Amino acid sequence: MKPPRWLGRALRVAFLLVAVVVIVATLREQGGQVRGAIGRTGIVAPVVSLVAALAGLFASAQVWRSLLTDLGSRLPLRTALHVFFLGQLGKYLPGSVFAVAAQMELGRDQGVSRSRVGTASLLFMGVLVATGLLVSAVALPLTSPDALGRYFWVLLVLPVGLVCLAPPVLSRIVAVGLRVLRRDPLARPLSWRGLGAAVGWSLAMWVAYGVHVLLLVLPQRDELSGGAASLPLLALGGYALAWTVGFLFLLAPAGAVLREAVLVLAFAPLLDKPAATAVAVVSRGVMTLGDLLWGGVGALLRPQRSRDGARVPAVRR
Repeated sequence: MKPPRWLGRALRVAFLLVAVVVIVATLREQGGQVRGAIGRTGIVAPVVSLVAALAGLFASAQVWRSLLTDLGSRLPLRTALHVFFLGQLGKYLPGSVFAVAAQMELGRDQGVSRSRVGTASLLFMGVLVATGLLVSAVALPLTSPDALGRYFWVLLVLPVGLVCLAPPVLSRIVAVGLRVLRRDPLARPLSWRGLGAAVGWSLAMWVAYGVHVLLLVLPQRDELSGGAASLPLLALGGYALAWTVGFLFLLAPAGAVLREAVLVLAFAPLLDKPAATAVAVVSRGVMTLGDLLWGGVGALLRPQRSRDGARVPAVRR
């Protein structure tokens, strides 16, 4: 029996109310210390961090574009950025379906079927989740001698993620999903080259995101309790895990609160709670600003027109 639509909305509203209560309680408990930690961050670190975040977001757009190309429709770069980043603003609504729906409509305006754009968007999310878990599974256990004991459960997903990223396996998973959703089947199976390009861009994205967090942690160096050499790996793996957990909880718009909570826990061995909270809060602001900036760029990058004024269609392969 399908649950009523109002139930999903009620659960999302309830989650947001609980999130607000948690945030207010946290700030009441350690507000002064968090403000002090944010003050230590300064201006330069967030600005440079924003550059890294923008690079990571661009790489994420290339993940989506690579998958769409492998499905048979190659969009010009400016058109792909227009469709992807405008649609991505929908992720700030509870659940990821709004971003996918927006991309489907924008893609259809550019001559790509809604079904194909929707499949590319769902594959995009699957690739990011799989690579995010893989990155965290490799990076986090290396951060300290006792980290393996804390993150052993993340290692359990490593073989599963590697298997699921194999094109024959992923093609079968997608085929089953499309059948369940009563959508058109894949016109052709995913290729090693296409999926390899998507995975390569996703790894570049995670590295850029890790740099953006690292740049926010460095101003808190006086609060570090040791193990500074492991900061790059902790920033990389911690953010990948935090993003993935936040994404998988569909009630949280853009992983709100959960991403920050996991990031604070990841830095707990090295930073006190106020400093780690400041890093998480500023990171959220940087990433949100990055989404808005790229969304604005996407709005300005209107699809190319030919000399007679006709829209330049997607290249069919």
